[in-house]
Amino acid sequence: MNSPLHHATEILLLLFLIITFLQSGLDKMLDWNGNISWLKEHFSKTPFKNSIPLLVGIILVTELIAAFLCVAGIYELLSIGKTILGFYGAILSCVTLLMLLFGQRVAKDYEGAKTIAIYFVPSILLVFLLQL
Repeated sequence: MNSPLHHATEILLLLFLIITFLQSGLDKMLDWNGNISWLKEHFSKTPFKNSIPLLVGIILVTELIAAFLCVAGIYELLSIGKTILGFYGAILSCVTLLMLLFGQRVAKDYEGAKTIAIYFVPSILLVFLLQL
């Protein structure tokens, strides 16, 4: 078993993504109607206005899979020193954030897009660290 301190940066970044996407996914599941209602208003003047439940479902699935892969990635890193599951979790996290960024830009919510860009930085750093 590897020491957590030997991979502290990777583990902390994986934990960051787990917290981010697990909380977001759980929020969508526990308050589905509230989220759909708010997003229908948010995207009312976009081409997405009639597809909100489908798109939120897609985001929900990608968030939960990304979180699961990051959890598995920590286990894999600590138990056998491999990084493939964490790498896949980081990649899916980046893809999810890009989908969210695209939606915010289409909705012309530039402040929301800036927030997503902030989450993208540690995610892409993790991709870089795990592909070495």
